[in-house]
Amino acid sequence: MTRYAFLSDIHGNLPALEAVVADAQAQGCDAFVNLGDTLSGPLWPNETAQYLMARDWPTIAGNHERQVLTQPIDRMNDSDLFARKRLTIEQIAWIASHPATMELTPDIFLCHGIPRSDLIHFLYTVDMSGLHDAGEEEIVERAGDRTERLILCGHSHIPGERRLADGRRVVNPGSVGLQAFHDDHPLPYTVAVGDPRARYAIVEGDTITFRQVDYDHRTAAAKAEREGRMDWGIGLRLGKMEPTR
Repeated sequence: MTRYAFLSDIHGNLPALEAVVADAQAQGCDAFVNLGDTLSGPLWPNETAQYLMARDWPTIAGNHERQVLTQPIDRMNDSDLFARKRLTIEQIAWIASHPATMELTPDIFLCHGIPRSDLIHFLYTVDMSGLHDAGEEEIVERAGDRTERLILCGHSHIPGERRLADGRRVVNPGSVGLQAFHDDHPLPYTVAVGDPRARYAIVEGDTITFRQVDYDHRTAAAKAEREGRMDWGIGLRLGKMEPTR
């Protein structure tokens, strides 16, 4: 039986990625899968792309891959622009080859946000009060007609699982590379996992194990701060964010 390591939202954080891979190998994982948002951010996009291209894991695109590929340079946000300026032609072609969703096996479906959108959280809802748990009806509507027993998603950076009444399970492994951030789509909200450790999930049959991995997060935070991204520096150091004003 395959022992999968599911990774998401690496965001160019190569030290976190290397620590997660070492931990997953020590746990006996024999297959790795990447759920997108792989390179965007003020860290090591080029080096992370090199590392992953050499391994050729099953990989889907997240919203940041789509944005890097399709948005004009003068309209990109700072994280996407940082990555875009540092990627080679071959690396751009690599991320362009990633599908938005994937039927990994007859029983496992992959998406970054939800099956029809890379910007909607699967297990959470954003409204005027911020980010909160989605209700079962919302999750069922987002899952649509997918019949796979296991749906893997990313995007929220928050590890978690919901089992639906019909037996389907929706799992987010959490983020490898960034444990806290502010966002403004569709409304302002904050994610704060609570500590800086890298996250991923192991799946073997019906058993799902969420893992938290120590790595040199201070070096990653210092890199973000050198690039002028104090917000990322806080999120990487603490896994928390300062309140928005």
